[in-house]
Amino acid sequence: MLAALAIRDIVLIDRLDLSFGAGMSVLTGETGAGKSILLDALSLALGGRGDAGLVRNGQSQGQVTAAFDVPMAHPVRALLRDNDLEADGDVILRRVQAEDGRSRAFINDSPVSVALLRQAGGLLVEIHGQNEARAYTDPAEHRRLLDSFGECDGDRAAVNAAHGAMRKASKALAEHEERIAAARREADYLRASAEELATLAPLAGEEEELAASRQSMMQVEKIAGDLGEAFEALNGTASPISEVASLWRRLERKAEQAPQLLSAPVGFLAEALDRLEDARAGLEAAVRETEFDPRALEATEERLFALRAAARKYQVAVDQLPDIKARFEADLAALDAGEEALAGLAEAAKAAQADYDAKALALSARRRQAGAALEAAVAGELPDLKLERARFIVQLETDAAERGRDGIDQVEFWVQTNPGTKPGAMMKVASGGELSRFLLALKVSLADKGSAPTLVFDEIDTGVGGAVAEAIGNRLARLAGKVQVLTVTHAPQVAAKAGGHFLILKEDAGEDRVATRVQRIDVDHRREEIARMLAGATITDEARAAADRLLADAPDP
Repeated sequence: MLAALAIRDIVLIDRLDLSFGAGMSVLTGETGAGKSILLDALSLALGGRGDAGLVRNGQSQGQVTAAFDVPMAHPVRALLRDNDLEADGDVILRRVQAEDGRSRAFINDSPVSVALLRQAGGLLVEIHGQNEARAYTDPAEHRRLLDSFGECDGDRAAVNAAHGAMRKASKALAEHEERIAAARREADYLRASAEELATLAPLAGEEEELAASRQSMMQVEKIAGDLGEAFEALNGTASPISEVASLWRRLERKAEQAPQLLSAPVGFLAEALDRLEDARAGLEAAVRETEFDPRALEATEERLFALRAAARKYQVAVDQLPDIKARFEADLAALDAGEEALAGLAEAAKAAQADYDAKALALSARRRQAGAALEAAVAGELPDLKLERARFIVQLETDAAERGRDGIDQVEFWVQTNPGTKPGAMMKVASGGELSRFLLALKVSLADKGSAPTLVFDEIDTGVGGAVAEAIGNRLARLAGKVQVLTVTHAPQVAAKAGGHFLILKEDAGEDRVATRVQRIDVDHRREEIARMLAGATITDEARAAADRLLADAPDP
């Protein structure tokens, strides 16, 4: 419930701190005292539209803080946890509105988006006015409200899960059907391509290896001829090695006769002979290592060019050819084995749809029972609200072919205001006064079935009086036994039913300025205020006596 409301510098309110209790509280005051300002401030804290015009004249910003005491199992705490916000203790919503039009939102002192503030506010408070019905104007919400009333949430969850399984099975079937159809359209191409790639047998990384080998062989080809010629010069018939060796042997024999002259040349010739022999051996080894087979280069180039031609044909990189080959083979395998797999997937989709249909029909039957029960509950409230000739209708349309996440039903709340008139959507058929009374009857019937913990009614008794106003007051009081009710009212019959009474008035704040004040009033002041509501400007003893009668059965404030 709303435990406290603090307002700073909003329109005519400079500083206001209010605390609320459980049950029903009313806010009364003369026209223009500021009741709408109070509701605008509360709406701002709940995530309503901000406006620079809300900031009190002369101030840079205004601020509204609303503190709520709700059970630990309330959905708003799950919302806070899902958004990494503090979820223990009171839930405190705060909105700061700047004079330049910008605003900031906070939940439990953590900055949040206005959208999240609005989402949290919607779980905590519902505001209903004569021309405002929020959840009651949206058919999607009508279905949710009906499910809450009929305790169909478990059935709806089962339908939702079955819907997910059905969609998954249908998607798998559709994808396989498309694959088979595409494979059939391209069967000849697939087979020819698969055979071509199977013959080619591309390997991952093969292009890089072939290109490197080709480059190496081409480089070897360029130097192989020079190596052969050099080796032939040192190893062939014209080799200088034999001539140098013969010369060295002759001089070595003569060296003993003239050592001073020949020892050095003989040594140089021996060294030259060794170097020539080393060169010959090195060239022989190089020739062996560079033995070049032109057929190997030709084969390498043919393989490389074939791979690249296939890559161009299939518009992929050479390294992707093995994947293309595998995909073609898989598509052919799917085509060959597709009929059997298709039959299995079709059977699974059929079973999933049948499961959904069974659960959806069961949910639809429960909704029809709930709809009849809700119609009866609302009908029981209408006579005292002077709508005894009116009907409330739960219009439920079922289309088994429209399989949605929440079932096969469309739900909308209709009314018939008088016998013989055409029923229709509540917002279109009911007048403002009728709508507020239908709304109240519906809220009483749904009080503990999906309502927010705090309900605010803004002058829903406008245009009614006497017995109707008393009936509205009685129903609001009964509603307050299940949820917190805050009511702005001009009807003394409604005000007298409240447990708490707040008087809204304007006071002179000095410097040619007025301010809106709100004060909780005691029993004696309640008597005077209700008498004023009955009599107008001049309060008579008869009005006070009538106020006493109205207050006789009221709970203590």
